[in-house]
Amino acid sequence: MASPVSDLQNERRKCTFNVAELTDIINGGRKKTERRNFLESIVVNDPVFNKDDVYFMSREEQYSAAVKKSIRLVHLLKEHNIDKPEDYQAMLSVINENLPIALHNSMWKPTIRDQGTDEQRKKWLPLTENYKLIGTYAQTELGHGTFIRGLETTATYDPKREEFVLNTPTLTATKWWPGCLGKSSTHAIVMAQLYIKNQCYGLHSFIVQLRSLKDHTPMAGITVGDIGNKVGYESNDNGFLAMDNVRIPRDQMLMRHAQVYPDGTYRKPANPRLTYGAMVLVRATIVAGSATNLAKAATIAVRYSCVRRQTEAKPGESELQVMDYITQQHKLVPQVATAYSFAWIARYMMNTYYALYAEIQSGHLGALQELHGISSGLKAFTAETSVAGIEVCRRACGGHGYSASSGIVSIYKNWLPSCTYEGENTVLYLQTARFLLKCYKQPSVTPASMSYILIKPLPGSRWGVKSAEDLMKPILLVEAFEHRAQKKIADAARFLEHQISQGIDTSEAMNRSGIEFVRCAKAHCHYFIVRNFFQTTALIKCSKELKEILITLGVVFALNGIVDNSGEFLEDGFVNGTQMELVRDRILYCYKRLRPNLVGLVDAFAFVDLALNSALGSYDGDVYNRLYNWAKRAPLNKTEVHSSYHKYLRPLLQSKI
Repeated sequence: MASPVSDLQNERRKCTFNVAELTDIINGGRKKTERRNFLESIVVNDPVFNKDDVYFMSREEQYSAAVKKSIRLVHLLKEHNIDKPEDYQAMLSVINENLPIALHNSMWKPTIRDQGTDEQRKKWLPLTENYKLIGTYAQTELGHGTFIRGLETTATYDPKREEFVLNTPTLTATKWWPGCLGKSSTHAIVMAQLYIKNQCYGLHSFIVQLRSLKDHTPMAGITVGDIGNKVGYESNDNGFLAMDNVRIPRDQMLMRHAQVYPDGTYRKPANPRLTYGAMVLVRATIVAGSATNLAKAATIAVRYSCVRRQTEAKPGESELQVMDYITQQHKLVPQVATAYSFAWIARYMMNTYYALYAEIQSGHLGALQELHGISSGLKAFTAETSVAGIEVCRRACGGHGYSASSGIVSIYKNWLPSCTYEGENTVLYLQTARFLLKCYKQPSVTPASMSYILIKPLPGSRWGVKSAEDLMKPILLVEAFEHRAQKKIADAARFLEHQISQGIDTSEAMNRSGIEFVRCAKAHCHYFIVRNFFQTTALIKCSKELKEILITLGVVFALNGIVDNSGEFLEDGFVNGTQMELVRDRILYCYKRLRPNLVGLVDAFAFVDLALNSALGSYDGDVYNRLYNWAKRAPLNKTEVHSSYHKYLRPLLQSKI
């Protein structure tokens, strides 16, 4: 049997492009690669972050270890003067755990920065940056999640004492699910309905101290704890919070946009969309996480598939590498292509957000509405697709994919909630659809990036593909996805109009149109990602060999999208059956073209072994030694004879039943 290590080395020798060149492109340039390498080395070389036995730990052990890692990370950030969010994220990607301080940096700090007044920022940001408190963000309740207008937590203003009184008046008002809330955080930004003189002014953000800074016990009126075991997130203390007449000073309502004056006078925000900024950033981060987590799973599955051998092609010959089976390529090559496509769209979203940040803060919100509409759908589309793709990667690893040591099990269960947190996917698709229909019906408000919506395809228009070679032309692939999106948006608009014309109430008509709305949102997101991938790739300066590989990846992503949604491409005759056959044939051609470069493509993601924590996906390919040595460390193997033998098995074996 061939050596797994030598198999992987041979794969790397086959690669036809410079892997380091692609790594630099992914990271945004050589200097950023060097910076990433430096940051990762800090984590890799610190024994606190060792994860050899993490899959054997109980939940309580994992949480305790994660707290220890959190504290060590804080010290390292200070020691090396690391304060940029992208540097912090680079280190988190290697640690690859849901640390109990995660929301302190991802939600608490940005919310205070974006929604706090100058005075509030001056007070709270130094405490935050020096970790004199640990903050989280408490919005979701036991009875309400995505529908935030339905939240029941109240904050009633008392003008006599210039305080807000916070309550969770019902069981379903209990805050439920916020990360880092159960045992770690000392403070929370609590979303609550503001009441002044018996009038509700809607949701606002309030800073609430949860635990004593002396002994960490809950403050008066605070009931807080962990919600219990989940599918994943073992190291994070997702929690519950109930409040009974908890009083806070007036200046602990975040008042950058809306204000409550001492006498109870309320000043509403200039524009309610001002709070969209943080939401858009979080959703853009989820898109980036979709790319990263799918890339990690694909890295493990591709490497393992190139060292795993199964069944000789002919009797007496060597067993084939699993990756040489076309069925395995059909599972994994699309996942690699999707990971790259998502990485490109994540960069677009991040760049767009930061480019617009100054405008958003100054109140110029036209572009923010567009970005909000786009980010809602892309968050849903990338989360849904990446979760499904990670599971494809796990199954592609066969029986060993079911072992915790594969690393993919952990990736899957910890990324799975991305489909429901920060907006349940179906609801986000519906939000995007409403924005698309608004653009469709009101051309004057349609942004440039959505202008394709206003183009009405000519009746009987047909796809311009005449040969298999045409399918390598990005312009024709983008054309197909554009046509599909145009048609699905028009279909949704007509469906809604038909419902209303039948005398159905508008809200019920919207409900009945939900399936069509989701279809048009998905079609738009698919088009947007395909278009962005080819536009971005066209602008990349790289070797000819690498450019061809990247274009081929984009073709794989697009063509598989056409096949997977063939009904929508075929239904109006824009694509015909002959062209669909060409699409299927060209997919196989692309797999063959990419086969020598698959290990190079996943190597270019440059995940260190610690980040993957996988016996199957380690860089050196020494799969079987790692699996065997990992199994020997299992707690059940600490003794030759388990205690249950003496208590249960021996009496049975020696009985006279």
